[in-house]
Amino acid sequence: MTTTPGEAPRSKARTLRLIGTIKRITAASGPAKGIIGARSAMHRPLDSLDRSIPFEEPMMSPAENSSGDPTAEFPPHLPQYAHERLRTDIPSPARTWNYWMGGKDNYAADRLVGDSTAAINPEVITLARASRPFLIRVVRHLAAEENIRNFLDIGSGLPAETNTHEVAQSVAPEARIVYTDNDPMVLAHARALMRGTTPEGVTDYLDADYHDPKQILEQAANVLNFGQPIAVMFMGVLGFCQEYETAKQIVADTMAGVPSGSLLALWDCTDTSEAAKQSTDQYADSGTLPYILRSVEQLDGFFDGLEKVDPGLVPITQWRPDNPENGLPAHVNGYGAIARKP
Repeated sequence: MTTTPGEAPRSKARTLRLIGTIKRITAASGPAKGIIGARSAMHRPLDSLDRSIPFEEPMMSPAENSSGDPTAEFPPHLPQYAHERLRTDIPSPARTWNYWMGGKDNYAADRLVGDSTAAINPEVITLARASRPFLIRVVRHLAAEENIRNFLDIGSGLPAETNTHEVAQSVAPEARIVYTDNDPMVLAHARALMRGTTPEGVTDYLDADYHDPKQILEQAANVLNFGQPIAVMFMGVLGFCQEYETAKQIVADTMAGVPSGSLLALWDCTDTSEAAKQSTDQYADSGTLPYILRSVEQLDGFFDGLEKVDPGLVPITQWRPDNPENGLPAHVNGYGAIARKP
């Protein structure tokens, strides 16, 4: 029986047995390399999978989501290589995060890792569910208070109940939004990210790797107006970059390519909890893409050369909360900020 986040996790013996299954499947298909762009290394063509390896649940077709709807289709423009690299038998960071947020776009492997991680660090569910309200507050502030009309959401992940374009265009119907990711499941749901776009606005999606800021900026220029300030968003994704200096350079190169007055909106998970550190180790041991926790000081380094907007770098639940009494803890192991390019 599959649990939902917050329910009692599976027995330890069963969890360990299933993690072992995932490890064997992962070993059969090759190691993950890390970072968003390297997700594709985990998603080799489906015919490369050793079908003799037992798995607790039947493998679903790439077009079948966790709701059991086999009629779901890939977008017509989805390239064949994205079909080939979609693996439902190996945990996906985007799908595991979707599970913690209470979504349905996940599979048995994702739920297993989600449950075992949450058993060690229950706060990961709180953090996941606090991340979307943070994004909403940030985008609303950017559109309403900073007069931003161009948004570049890098590593956007799976669609949620309220997405960047919906928030931005509710404030400014003419806002232009470009999402980027290269997780094949996100590609499969790219159409959903386009829904609700206003007639005045534009919403587009790029299959791109954040290791290549130049490519992202060049392609985004087909949609965004680079004669105006741009909001660059890295929302909880830089932990998949294994080397800190590489992650800093990615941010610096991206910000170097946008106009003066542009803003960086960024949050990431921090190493401010022993439970978070232990759960991250187990998460990596499952065979999925490792996530690197960083210190608050390291996150602050992403904003070098930029001018932070009040209240600065704080736990995401403390960043301009709509209702301080909303029941979320004051401190979570995720810090974020907005900063302006001079």
